[in-house]
Amino acid sequence: MSCATCPTITRPAKAQSELWDEDLFRAPRIELPSLLDYDYYIVAFSAGKDSIACFLSLLEAGVSRDRIELWHHEVDGREEGKHFMDWPCTPAYCRAFAVAFGVPIYFSWREGGFKREMLRHNAATAQTYFETPGGGYSIGGGKSPNRTTRRLFPQVSPDLSVRYCSSSLKIDVASIAINNQDRFQNSRTLVISGERAQESSARAKYKVFEVDRTDARNGKLKRHVDRYRAVHSYSEAEIWNIIARWRVNTHPGYRLGWGRLSCVCCIFGSPSQWKSAETILPDQVQQIAAYEKEFGKTIDRKMDVLTKASLGKAYAPCSNAALVAEARDENWNGRIILEDGEWQLPTGAFGESNGPT
Repeated sequence: MSCATCPTITRPAKAQSELWDEDLFRAPRIELPSLLDYDYYIVAFSAGKDSIACFLSLLEAGVSRDRIELWHHEVDGREEGKHFMDWPCTPAYCRAFAVAFGVPIYFSWREGGFKREMLRHNAATAQTYFETPGGGYSIGGGKSPNRTTRRLFPQVSPDLSVRYCSSSLKIDVASIAINNQDRFQNSRTLVISGERAQESSARAKYKVFEVDRTDARNGKLKRHVDRYRAVHSYSEAEIWNIIARWRVNTHPGYRLGWGRLSCVCCIFGSPSQWKSAETILPDQVQQIAAYEKEFGKTIDRKMDVLTKASLGKAYAPCSNAALVAEARDENWNGRIILEDGEWQLPTGAFGESNGPT
C-alpha cells in the first residue's frame, strides 16, 4: 500500500531523541527466504507502534492475512474492578484494529491479572485463560504445587524474575496458549514480536530470528515455532513511516503524549508520565499509591508514585476532554484507517519512551 499524501517521517535532532545513536543502534537488515512458508503467524499485539509496524511489515512482505493472528495479553485480567495498571481502552482498540484489517484476534490473560499476581501470598501461580478459534476460551497452567509470596510491585529491572509483569502476564501467558493448542502441532508457526535495537543497548543484542521457547519440532508433537523480531533494525522514524503509509489511527495514548505504549501506569514511568496518568486516570494512580503504602515499598525506590508525579508536568493533550474520554472508554470504537490527508504524527511520537531495557 502506498499513500502519496502521507508525510515522510525523518528522525529528529538528537536533542529531541536521546535514544538515537547512529553507531550503537545500527543493526543489519536480514532476509528470510522462508518468511512465507509458515502455517501460522502470531503477532504479539500490544496496540503500540512497534506491534502495529510488525503486523504491517508482514502485509508488505506478502504474508496472507488468512494466516495472521493478533494476540493480545490483558495485563489486568477480566475480573471485576480490573482496571489497575493498563489503559481501559486498549482491548477495544485491539478489537477495532483486527476488524479494520480483517484478521482474527485472540485475547489471553492470567486469572486475576496484575493485581492478583502482585498480591499473591503463599499461593500458586494462577491459571491462564486464552481464546481459541472455535470460540470461547481454554485454560492452561496453574498446576504447579509451589506456593510463593510476592506482595510487591514488579521491580524496575531488566531481570524478568523480579520484573514479573512481563514474564508472568505476557511471556508465560503466550507460551501456555501455544503449548495447549493442538492446532500448532505438526505445523510451522512464526511468532512476531516488536523489540527494537534502538530501544537500548541490551535489545540491540537480541537475535532477529531464533527458535521460540515453545518449539518442539524434534519431539512427537512436531510443533515447529520460530521467533522473528520483525522491526528489530527499524529506527523510530521508520516505525512511524510504515504507520503513516497505512494511515493507521494510533492508540489514544500516543495522541495524549505518551512516546511508548505499555501500561498507562508503567513501573518505568517518568515523573511526567505519572503526572499525566494521575490527571486522566486518578483512581488507578490512587490505588497504586495505596498499595505502595500497604507494602511499605515503593515502585521507584527513591520515592512513591504521588511524589514522583508531583515532580512532573502532565502532557498538554491531557487537558483535551475528548481524548481523555477515548482513553477511558472500555468500548472504544473509533476509526482505525484514516482517509488520505487525515493522518498526523501523534503528539507522543519521538517523546519520552521510558521502558524496560
